Amino acid sequence: MAGDFDVVATYKSLLYNSPELSMPVAAIQSLVELIKHSKATTMSEFMLSIKDASQQLKSSVRNSISLSAGCDLFLRFVTRNSHDVADFETWKKTLIVRGQSFVEKADACRYKIADLGVPFIKDGSVVLIHAHSRVVSLLLQKAAENHKRFKVFVTESSQTHGGIRSAKVLRAAGIPTTIILDAAVGYVIDKVDMVLVGAEGVVENGGLINQIGSYQMAIVAKAANKPFYAVAESYKFVRLFPLNQYDLPTYNADTLSFQELNVDYDPKINEDGTISAGSTSSTASPSKALSQTALHMKTSEDRASQGSNPLVDYTPPNYITLLFTDLGVLTPSGVSDELIKLYL
Repeated sequence: MAGDFDVVATYKSLLYNSPELSMPVAAIQSLVELIKHSKATTMSEFMLSIKDASQQLKSSVRNSISLSAGCDLFLRFVTRNSHDVADFETWKKTLIVRGQSFVEKADACRYKIADLGVPFIKDGSVVLIHAHSRVVSLLLQKAAENHKRFKVFVTESSQTHGGIRSAKVLRAAGIPTTIILDAAVGYVIDKVDMVLVGAEGVVENGGLINQIGSYQMAIVAKAANKPFYAVAESYKFVRLFPLNQYDLPTYNADTLSFQELNVDYDPKINEDGTISAGSTSSTASPSKALSQTALHMKTSEDRASQGSNPLVDYTPPNYITLLFTDLGVLTPSGVSDELIKLYL
């Protein structure tokens, strides 16, 4: 095994020290570090430690879509090269070298994608993006460096406020950027020329798993006859085939569950409108009591909703125009062919 090596702590440390590092790359790098510390003496023991570590990583975060893609890709790489091993220690060293090489080349994927996507940004166009995506921001920055003149609408992404982060990055690059409410996508869609989103994962049928709100943007874009482009590194291609929103690994019974109201809550309303703690008096005016009770319920439900609202959604392939990847510009139907090459 790997002794006292903590793969989850290593993973979190990598993300903390390198904010621009993506989750799947951090997962692969953590597994490479595990191999360095591995004390396994047999192939079966070694493979078991890698699988256990992968499962620990997947269980350590609420949204493990892209992390799972990295773990599964690395596991496939290990098993593919585990046959006919003459020297176990030499083979482990080879895995470490190749794993580190992959991590070093991961950044190049984003630049390749950016170069492929720049021609799709036309002079005078208006682009709608969602939340924050490193590769989307890089693509737009590259377009600006190529003297393309365009403007950007970015959704706030109220759950993570990623849109605010994107706006700062793009404005620093001299790109006119306006933050809009998540609910304002339909309002601005007639002003935009294209929609551009990142990805947490690209599934087998060419569909997209991304931050919550991507699916509704795709629906609005299709209704308005606007192209909807997705941007994703090939190491985010994941072996999933969801049929709907509730078929994702992140879904559980508490997702968007109906919270029970505290019907026994009967506060005493003071003259200044405050509530006396622990009181069950009902002598206050109905309007004040109703107002304060509603406030109490809102606060309680807001706290509960933090854990019950979904982090990601699934966009079916029929809503996606093209995918920009480091493997080339693909149609959704082309993703399955690339997955076969990656995993078989």
